[in-house]
Amino acid sequence: MHDDDQLADRFESFRPHLRNVAYRMLGSHAESEDAVQETWIRLSRSDADEVDNLPAWLTTVISRICLNVLRSRAARPEDPVGVHLPDPVVGQEPSHGPEDEALLTDSVSLALLIVLDTLAPAERVAFVLHDMFHLTFEEIATAIGRTTVATRQLASRARRRVKHAREADSCADFATRRTLVDAFFAAARNGDLDGLVSVLDPDVELRADGGLALASATAAIRGARLVAERAALFRQPGVTVTAVLVNGSPGVLVDRDGVPVSVMGFAVREDRISQVQILLDPERLAAIDFAAFTA
Repeated sequence: MHDDDQLADRFESFRPHLRNVAYRMLGSHAESEDAVQETWIRLSRSDADEVDNLPAWLTTVISRICLNVLRSRAARPEDPVGVHLPDPVVGQEPSHGPEDEALLTDSVSLALLIVLDTLAPAERVAFVLHDMFHLTFEEIATAIGRTTVATRQLASRARRRVKHAREADSCADFATRRTLVDAFFAAARNGDLDGLVSVLDPDVELRADGGLALASATAAIRGARLVAERAALFRQPGVTVTAVLVNGSPGVLVDRDGVPVSVMGFAVREDRISQVQILLDPERLAAIDFAAFTA
């Protein structure tokens, strides 16, 4: 096999890892794929024979690329629609077994990604590499161009910010999550406001992202009664709710007359829904392959 082909094969074996790193740093499928492709371009233009540890080299390179993307975002004017949700990872609902608990553990929740979006670029990169991928602070310092001490401080600050998100989405039991989500929609379809409030945390937050196309649907609402009133839209005719996984956790795909109109994720604290995340943006929904869920 030609040396270039061997290098391409080696890179492909690392692609899932690189995609996971980039997604956790960027929360965007398109930008993550761009970062992975840019990493390949840099590898193909380098002297790969001089790279002693290819996985470490690739992780460092994609981290720097993602850091530049995050810095570019920070320099842009504030998002005009006011609420932005990360791109969801949508999967088929599995059969509630022990493997589902592992799936929840290995996935990164939308609630956590929302908080990561609030971090400074270097804080996010340091946190992701250390707390999610277990790189040493010395390795991370090399990737982001900071001292080891400064890198440790960045990760520590990020960890304090992230703590609240983890507390808000602290239920690890898959069956409990699905039961709550099903109860939420059963009450919504019946117009049962009291039933809705009973499954919601008193301080529940609903975040809806309609993008530029549906800016009027974009909203951030807090409080069980207000969120319950918003859920009344699921009583509309022609609406179908399909159980799916959203970032490894029970969520739903909502379609109207066969056309996907939203993906919804949920955070659960103890035995109540603490956050409802709704992606309504038609452009971003169009980029998701829903064929397996709507067939």
